[in-house]
Amino acid sequence: MTLTVPVDAGRRRIEELLEQHEGQVLRRWFEIAGAMSGGHVDRGGAAVPFGEIYQALRRSLGDSHDGSDLRGLLADLSRSRARQGFTPSETANVVFGLKEAVYEIAEADGSPEALRGFVWFSRIVDDHGLFTFETYAAARERIISDQAEQLLELSTPVVKLWEGIVAVPLIGTLDSARTQVVMEKLLQMLVETGSEHAVIDITGVPAVDTQVAQHLLKTVVAARLMGAECVISGIRPQIAHTIVTLGIEFGDIVTKASLADALAHALRQSGVEFVKGRGRRVTVRTEEN
Repeated sequence: MTLTVPVDAGRRRIEELLEQHEGQVLRRWFEIAGAMSGGHVDRGGAAVPFGEIYQALRRSLGDSHDGSDLRGLLADLSRSRARQGFTPSETANVVFGLKEAVYEIAEADGSPEALRGFVWFSRIVDDHGLFTFETYAAARERIISDQAEQLLELSTPVVKLWEGIVAVPLIGTLDSARTQVVMEKLLQMLVETGSEHAVIDITGVPAVDTQVAQHLLKTVVAARLMGAECVISGIRPQIAHTIVTLGIEFGDIVTKASLADALAHALRQSGVEFVKGRGRRVTVRTEEN
């Protein structure tokens, strides 16, 4: 009991000081948070609801110890500042800055109860600061993940080259996740356009190994199940050498050196005949049945 009484007395005193000096603490807290954030505590419209957080904190210190409102406000703050581009330190320091503001009034009070109460209060603020940091990290990871998915979508376009012919120009490394995106977008385009021919161009793929080849084969098989024949283009000399060295077999899949060659092949398979005219012009005549 001798240990509990001083703690309870300190807690009651710090709660009294928080109520009596609310305006002073809020003003000082705002100044400290701004200094810790390089003067950008409200940049980009990410205003900190200091008053709401302060009132929720005081309620959480009461007999009910209900901190759900406070944690909800801190979670919203963390997610908002993650989207606005604040650093993790700037975000957590908003919460930690409250300790300095409260210490000033506890020190001015000078009573042993106030100082003991501040130690108790400081631990609570530390816990909330760590919660804010963790929430920020989770929100930032989610943002990065969403951006990666968006970039993956943008880097894997499926375009219509001709009536009944679509193409997927690939750029960068082809991994399992990206293969799944390629399959989904290609199959969706085949359904929407009713195309019977697809060109998978790997000119922008830096290297082809066994894993990349397997991903390409899966994409071709998926397209064939939809009734479309695939041509793989962009087989450069270096890639051809690597494929032969690794012993990779493409089976009966047609491969071409360039996208132009692949398009010409697909057009011929579609019944389009190329006829060279005078002046090196190329005219196109569709064969009639």
